[in-house]
Amino acid sequence: MTASVFFGCTFIAFGPAIALFLFTIARDPLRVIFLIAGAFFWLVSLLLSSLVWFISVQISNKESAPQQRGLLIFGVVLSVLLQEVFRFGYYKLLKKANEGLLALSQEETMPISIRQLAYVSGLGFGFMSGAFSVINILADSVGPGTVGIHGDSQHYFLSSAFMTMAIILLHMFWGVVFFDACEKKRWWCLVIVVASHLLVSCLTFQNPYYVGSLVPTYIIMFLMGVWAFCCAGGSLRNLKLCLTCKDKDFLLANHRPR
Repeated sequence: MTASVFFGCTFIAFGPAIALFLFTIARDPLRVIFLIAGAFFWLVSLLLSSLVWFISVQISNKESAPQQRGLLIFGVVLSVLLQEVFRFGYYKLLKKANEGLLALSQEETMPISIRQLAYVSGLGFGFMSGAFSVINILADSVGPGTVGIHGDSQHYFLSSAFMTMAIILLHMFWGVVFFDACEKKRWWCLVIVVASHLLVSCLTFQNPYYVGSLVPTYIIMFLMGVWAFCCAGGSLRNLKLCLTCKDKDFLLANHRPR
């Protein structure tokens, strides 16, 4: 039973992201490099926020429950803000790197577009965020022990897996919208991205009332997904053409000589 819970929750949390990686990134070495770099940037932001939170806890009154809860909220908000700051820094770095690649390349076009960079870097952020969110939970799911034996929710592992999947996909959508906003200098879009990130992170304080956190998170994920689709140049027309396999540009782009 514990093995089925472990593998089931793992595939729920990382299945869509792994599929996206295998079908859209794995065959392009340049995209793989940018994805790993994006994951590294997220990791550095977590390191800094963890350091600040650890120092804050050490100098605070550990016997005061309200103060410790306040520090937890402060740590979440700080972590989100640092992630978005590092996302912006990564955007600036990628712009410079892309210009350098264009200078070295013999072609007149960039080897990878800014929209592709946004998607790849967002997925890199999501992979690392998801791994740190759920890795300890998956380790506990192997056992020993039974979830809910003392009256707690039996949906802890399943809810955590679905929340992790949402966070990974949200990071991908946030990356696309964030980069598009930076390119077009739509600063109000950046504010919405940061605000939605803060909202989703703060919704986790609703746990163990999982309906109060999962349902709003998936609504936000759907809305951000639609927004990211539009930022990437999508429309109802080309979506219909793609689903019906009538998009000639898509078919030609994915054609491989045999």
